Amino acid sequence: MLTIEPALRPRAGRRKLAIALAGGGPLGFFYELGALHAVSEAIEGCALTQYDVYVGVSSGSLIAAALAGGFDTTAMSTMFVHDQSTLFPFTPAILLQPAIGEYLRRLEQLPRVVAEIVRQCARDPFGNSATAGIGALARLLPTAAFSNAPLQRFLEMLFNSAGRSDDFRALRSQLYVVATDLDTAGSVAFGAPGYDRVPISRALLASIALPGLYPAVEIDGRHYVDGALIRTMHASLALEAGCNLVICINPLVPFAASPASVSQRIRLAEEGLPAVLGQTFRALIYSRMKVGMASYGTRFPRATTLLLEPDRHDERLFFANLFRYSERRELADHSYQCTRRDLLAQADALGPLLERFGLRLNTQALRDPHRSFPTAAGEHSHRSGQVVRRLNLALARLEGMLPLLRGTG
Repeated sequence: MLTIEPALRPRAGRRKLAIALAGGGPLGFFYELGALHAVSEAIEGCALTQYDVYVGVSSGSLIAAALAGGFDTTAMSTMFVHDQSTLFPFTPAILLQPAIGEYLRRLEQLPRVVAEIVRQCARDPFGNSATAGIGALARLLPTAAFSNAPLQRFLEMLFNSAGRSDDFRALRSQLYVVATDLDTAGSVAFGAPGYDRVPISRALLASIALPGLYPAVEIDGRHYVDGALIRTMHASLALEAGCNLVICINPLVPFAASPASVSQRIRLAEEGLPAVLGQTFRALIYSRMKVGMASYGTRFPRATTLLLEPDRHDERLFFANLFRYSERRELADHSYQCTRRDLLAQADALGPLLERFGLRLNTQALRDPHRSFPTAAGEHSHRSGQVVRRLNLALARLEGMLPLLRGTG
């Protein structure tokens, strides 16, 4: 679904483009990757890696930082969807290593907690010692199921590779990575003044640290967790930076059973706890996101926003299984196709609007029925490979001419 909010008072002058990506866990990551690849094909005039401002929250921060660092959607799909990158090999095992250190730290507290319970029982054997004992035992529960150390090593390798930077201040564009301060429940935008000395890889680790799954990340004595706990989009950071066109992607919307689904008797309460919790979480963050988006027109009347998000009747997306590579590929392609459909459906309104910013909508690519996420990414990769091969050939020829040039000198 595409929602267009044109500027109430358009302003002539230099265009300033931004991409704002919401959180959504693994599902959100692959949805946004497919959607952005469709956008990169359809909207011509500026590559997605050349926008002025990037804002990312939780899993969206990984894609935002990658774009700001020069990784396009094809490079990301090679790494995270098709597992074909030799320079940056990535597997789901990086995300699923048990937090052994956290388990051991909690077990070390067992003697002290047991001693505390015994003392309470001795002081008040017929009182509330049982309740107090349960409270004391709760401190032994690990705060995280998985370790984020493997992911930290991967991110450090990625952003410190040749031609990249792990420093917010070294980027050509402005990058904001949003996390939540665990002790104050306030949002922090890493990359903003005062928070731009933190390595990008470390800020990303904080932004995706979903409590219960991954441990809080300590930065300068403070502990940070998932940025989506407060607000999932944070597109206002781009608007406050003066951007006049912001492309927003929100991958999580509450599920609404379509009439066809009702006839098949789909009831979320019967689908188990994951479905119920998923719907609850989506409803909570979606309502907050809609309140924020609704205020942008009044607060930033000279800016245009485009919001891409799934259809609320999308069963395929809601019930996706993300623990298999095949599901990841299918989900990215599903998002790619849905985004192409939504852009084409509003081409008459979107085309003229984009022209105000020196951009063009490629309706021919959107109408091509044979395009898919794997084939489109493959074509782009092939074209990039041809450029690299031509460059290598030119360099080889130049190297071969150097002795001749030295002889004539």
